[in-house]
Amino acid sequence: MIKTPPYLKKGDTIAITCPAGFMQKEKALVCIRTLQQWGLQVTVGKTLGSNSPNYFSGTDEERLNELQTMLDDKCIKAILCGRGGYGVGRIIDQLDFRLFKKNPKWIIGFSDITVLHAHIYSNFKIATLHAPMAAAFNEGGSTNEYILSLQKALFGKKANYKTAVHAFNQQGQAEGELVGGNLTLLANLIGTKSDINTRKKILFLEDVGEFIYGVDRLLYQLKRSGKLAHLAGLIIGGFTDTKDTDRPFGKTVYQVINDIVKDYNYPVCFDFPVSHNKENYAIKVGVVYKLKITARAVSLSEL
Repeated sequence: MIKTPPYLKKGDTIAITCPAGFMQKEKALVCIRTLQQWGLQVTVGKTLGSNSPNYFSGTDEERLNELQTMLDDKCIKAILCGRGGYGVGRIIDQLDFRLFKKNPKWIIGFSDITVLHAHIYSNFKIATLHAPMAAAFNEGGSTNEYILSLQKALFGKKANYKTAVHAFNQQGQAEGELVGGNLTLLANLIGTKSDINTRKKILFLEDVGEFIYGVDRLLYQLKRSGKLAHLAGLIIGGFTDTKDTDRPFGKTVYQVINDIVKDYNYPVCFDFPVSHNKENYAIKVGVVYKLKITARAVSLSEL
């Protein structure tokens, strides 16, 4: 049984940290102001805009300690990761979730934050939020439907998303706990303490910047490890900024995915708005959803 953290109310505190890659504080200012306009108190960690000399937002120890402090602080009701990139996998096994289990809070983010979503779901059965991060609020993003979907999710409104059909869709209905995230990270987690059980789940996948042959390889990793065999349903999100080799792979990225999943007997939708682009709806990892795919529409509804 999945435990859902308390939804937020005005006056609650949300913290921002960067547990992976570096982010300039200036890129989070619109996010901070918007969260305050939502009626939240905002506390900002030192990893945001740190003086780190390299790719990371701080040393492993600094990033670990800051996230640990936020996980343990009962006054903090949600943690928004400033950005992803790479780095959570370096610290995940050192995090202590004992106090978090007693007082769960919403963990928000995507991309490299998939590691946190998967680890918390698999080990503690606590819901988290796969959703836009700080930079998505910029350039008018703070008022778009995807950022507003994060606001609604945090304050307890159930999601009911509708999207257009795609030629590769496989029609049908499915109900199940929603799990998934970044394809590369999910493949990398196989065999670790953060690995997810996908049986009878609705799995969602997205990725960015991969070679087409790399997506093919990653999907075959999921297939060979049994992750695709017994799903309730499958959601294929955006695969943005994909690259091809000098000698072309010969297929688009969606053709590659379709070739691997078309023979499974469960509903599949393509081009769902969950991605590294602005089209990135907030979805609750671990929560039960209903996926309905017809010839005219696709809907994903939180139950």
